[in-house]
Amino acid sequence: MPSPASVTISEDLDVSPIPSAPRSIQKDGSFVESVEIVAKANLTPKEAPRFIDVLFRRHKLKPVDLDAIATEVSVYDDPVLAPHFQPASKYENLHRFDPSARWTYRDERTIVRKIDWRIMLWAAISFSALNLDRNNLSNANSDGILKDLNLSTNDFNLGNTVFRLSFLCAELPSQLVSKRLGPDRWIPIQMCLWSIVTSAQFWLSGRTSFLVCRALLGFIQGGFIPDLILYLSYFYKKTELPLRLAYFWGSSNVCTVIGSFLAFGILRMRGVNGKEGWRWLFLIEGLITLSIGVATFFQMPPSPTQSKAWFRPKGWFTEREEVIMVNRVLRDDPTKSDMHNRQGLNLKDLWKGALNFDLYPIYILGLMFGLPSGPPSQYLTLSLKNLRFSTLDINLLTIPSTVAGLFTLIGITLLSEVFDSRSLVAAMQDVWVLPCLIALYILPAHPHPWTFYTVASVLLSYPYVSPLVLVAWASRNAGGVANRTINASLYNMFVQASAIVYANIYRADDAPRYVRGNRNLIIICAVNIFVLYPGTRFYYKWRNVQREKRWNAMSEEEKSDYLSTTKDEGNQRLDFRFAY
Repeated sequence: MPSPASVTISEDLDVSPIPSAPRSIQKDGSFVESVEIVAKANLTPKEAPRFIDVLFRRHKLKPVDLDAIATEVSVYDDPVLAPHFQPASKYENLHRFDPSARWTYRDERTIVRKIDWRIMLWAAISFSALNLDRNNLSNANSDGILKDLNLSTNDFNLGNTVFRLSFLCAELPSQLVSKRLGPDRWIPIQMCLWSIVTSAQFWLSGRTSFLVCRALLGFIQGGFIPDLILYLSYFYKKTELPLRLAYFWGSSNVCTVIGSFLAFGILRMRGVNGKEGWRWLFLIEGLITLSIGVATFFQMPPSPTQSKAWFRPKGWFTEREEVIMVNRVLRDDPTKSDMHNRQGLNLKDLWKGALNFDLYPIYILGLMFGLPSGPPSQYLTLSLKNLRFSTLDINLLTIPSTVAGLFTLIGITLLSEVFDSRSLVAAMQDVWVLPCLIALYILPAHPHPWTFYTVASVLLSYPYVSPLVLVAWASRNAGGVANRTINASLYNMFVQASAIVYANIYRADDAPRYVRGNRNLIIICAVNIFVLYPGTRFYYKWRNVQREKRWNAMSEEEKSDYLSTTKDEGNQRLDFRFAY
C-alpha cells in the first residue's frame, strides 16, 4: 500500500502539473485513508468487466472492486493548486461542488448508465434528425429531382456548395446564440426551424427555390453539432466522451439505413395527387423531425443539477447523484466550471480563439481528411442511376456500405483503445480509402455495374475518424470552456469548407467516370497519409518539448507564482501539454 506522499496528481488532466514536477497530496487523515483505498482497489481487482463496459466506458479493462472508492485524485486535493481551480461564482452547479465528496465504482457505473439512457440516447436521436433532413437530397436524386426541376449536375454541385457555405457561416453565430440561450434551448429551436424548411421543399419549383432552400437549411443547421457536443461535455468526462461520440456518429449510419427504407416506401408515392415521390419524401421526413424537435424541448435539462421542471417536478437525478455528477466531471477537467451555461461569448473571446494557432494543425486535418471520400459518397446515387439501376434498388443498395461503416466506426473506436496515438488512428480513414480510389481510377471506361458498386461500397465503408479522434482531439487540445466552444465551431467550419471543396471535384465534363477527379483524390489522400498526419504529430511533440524545458527551468516558487498570477488561458498555459 503506497504512502500518502507517494500518491500524485493525475497527469491526464488538461491543467494538471506535468510529470516532472508532481505535487503530493497532503490532507487530513480521513482523505489519506480514501486515497489508500483507491490504490488498494487498483491492486486487488474483483469483478470482470462486462461487454457493455467495453463498448461504452473507457475504464482500464481490468476487474475492479465495485465498492472501492472511485473518486479520482485531482488538483482539488492539493492545497497549493486547489485555490487556482475553484469554480466561477456564477457556475450553475456550484451548489453541488464538494471536493470532499467520495463515491464508489458502483455509484459511478449506475450514474453513467443513467446519463447514457437519459442524455446520450436523446442526443443521438436529435443528431439522427439532423442527418435525416441533411441527407434526403441523396434519396431525392434517385427519384429524378434534377430532371423534374430542370437542374444540371453543376446546379446540384452549386446547391451543395451553397448549403455548406451557409452551414459554415452559421457556425460561430450559432455558438454565440447557444452560449447565451443555453444549448438546451437553442438546439430544439434549430431542429424545429430546419424541419419546417425541409417540409417546405415539397413546393420546390426550379433552380432559384432549390438554392434558397439549400441556403436556409445550411444556415439553420450550422452550429448544431458543436452545440450538441458542448452540451454532452457537461455530463461526461473527457475519457468517456470520445467513445460516446463514436456511437453518436454511428447513430447517423443507423439513421441513413432507416432513411433508405423510408425513401424506398415514400418514393412509391410518385403520382399521388399528381406529385413526384421526392416531394412527399421532403414533406413527410420534415414532419417526422419536427415532432422530434418539439419533444427535444422537454428532453434536454440545462445541466446535471437542473433536471427538475414544471413537467418533471421530481427531476431525473437525486441530490447525491448530482453531487457525484458535478464533482467527477470537475475532477476530470476543472476548466468546465469557468463559465455559466448561459454565459455568452464576446468578440474578444472569438478573436482570441481565432488566433490560437496551436489548433490550426487539427483544423487543417479537418479540411483535408474528408476530401478523398467525399465525392464518391456524394455521387453514389447519381452514379448508380447512370449505371441504370432502378430508383428503388438504388435506395436499398446504399444500405450495405452504411451498415459496414457503422462496424468500421466501432472497430476504429476499439483500436483507439489499444493505440494511444491520435494521429495514427486518425490516418486510418485515408489508409482505407486510398486503395479503393486507385481501383476506381483503373476501372475500364464502361465497368460492369456490379463491379463499380462493389468497389464504391467498400470505399464508403471506411472508418469515419472525425468524431472519435479529430473532434475529441481538438477539444482536448483547446483547454477551457470558452476555447473549447470556439474551437469546436472553427473545426467544424474547416470540415464544412472541405465539403465545399469536394462538392466541386467531380465535374460534368469529367462524367461519368470522373477520371480526373479520382486522380486528384488519390494525390490528396497520399498527402494526408504521408505528410499531414505525421507532421501534426511532430508539431505537438515539439511544442510539448519546448514547454517542458521552460517549465523545468523554473523553481518551485516561480511555478507557484506563475499559477497564481498568469493571464494565460487554456492551452496557452505553460503547464498545459498537447495530446498527439
